[in-house]
Amino acid sequence: MRLLERYVFFQLVRVFTVMLIVTTCLLVFVGAFGQMREYGLSAAQAIAILPYIVPSILPFTIPATLLLTVCVVYGRMAGDREIIAAKAAGINVMALLWPSLFLGAVLSVVSLLLLDQIIPWSYANIDRIAALATEEIFLDLLRTQNQIHIKERGITITVMAVKDRTLIAPIFRFAPKGSNAVTIQAREASLDFDLKHQQVVLKMSRGYIDVPGKIRNYFEEEEKAFPLPHKGQRVRPQRIRIREIEREMVSATDKLAEFRDRRLMETAFVISNGDFSRLTEPSFKTNQLAELVADEDYRKLRAEFHNRFATACSCFFFVMLGSPFSILMARKEFLTSFLFCFLPILAIYYPVSMMTLNLSKSGQLDPIWTVWGANALLCIAAAGFIRKVLRN
Repeated sequence: MRLLERYVFFQLVRVFTVMLIVTTCLLVFVGAFGQMREYGLSAAQAIAILPYIVPSILPFTIPATLLLTVCVVYGRMAGDREIIAAKAAGINVMALLWPSLFLGAVLSVVSLLLLDQIIPWSYANIDRIAALATEEIFLDLLRTQNQIHIKERGITITVMAVKDRTLIAPIFRFAPKGSNAVTIQAREASLDFDLKHQQVVLKMSRGYIDVPGKIRNYFEEEEKAFPLPHKGQRVRPQRIRIREIEREMVSATDKLAEFRDRRLMETAFVISNGDFSRLTEPSFKTNQLAELVADEDYRKLRAEFHNRFATACSCFFFVMLGSPFSILMARKEFLTSFLFCFLPILAIYYPVSMMTLNLSKSGQLDPIWTVWGANALLCIAAAGFIRKVLRN
């Protein structure tokens, strides 16, 4: 780098580092409060997950902080007439702008790494801490109340006592809607939290299984698994890596093709036999529902795959817009330049970004180009400002 370009670059890095630390510290407690509310964590457990919350916040704080940084640096330079002095010395304005564009490109790559590698790892650790907290809550409830009832799953666990982490004389009752209740009595049992599959495994020994209308069965060892209370069965695409998204997309495509082939075969069989009443049977509707779920999963995964790159590249487009805009404003009051630049982004960019993502997930638009719509608007506006800066 030449001296002037190096000066601009290190000014950007210094201001950006300070502002990023400040904004991240302010927002990390908001993230911790959200996790406390979602998982029901205590204050000590919330403090334990603070280091893992920081990466999940950075992809959203980096673009805004970078925009504020270029408004501070270039706004001050323009206000102090340093830009005019550089142009009078025969230096092209682009020579002053490229350090910010270079920083924006580097931070876009960093954001992609955060979204693809660091954030899934952070969520896995948050889930681990939350699962341990849930385990403690389970055991505490059983110690004090001798019973846990999970209404939405139709599960009830009753114990005589809890010794260390062992359940004494547990009774496990599973009564899903529309099915007969299954009751399992054992001499002792233990709870094992399987984070990989997001479920609780109840391991019981020496007991009986009672099913209405059937003979009572004795067992030496028996395991029953049910999902964690705060988790569903479907994985959020935002919490897995790009390679895993690609594998899930292939799996969802295979499932979708299988469900469609099965539906076509069943429909053809029904039509050929003239038994049209089967089209309204629950089993036929269940297959249709499974096909719709597989199709929805594929759309969400595909939209997340392309949106991850578009979100990461927003750093570059924020800089591309903010740098020439702050030079044209030529204000030392950087907050004024930042607000004039950020408010239209807040009112247009983020709503357009959310709208295009939702349309991609619903299958109405192709995410290959749709998720880049908001960045395209920034690029068009930035091209106009850069042209004005070069001409004036």
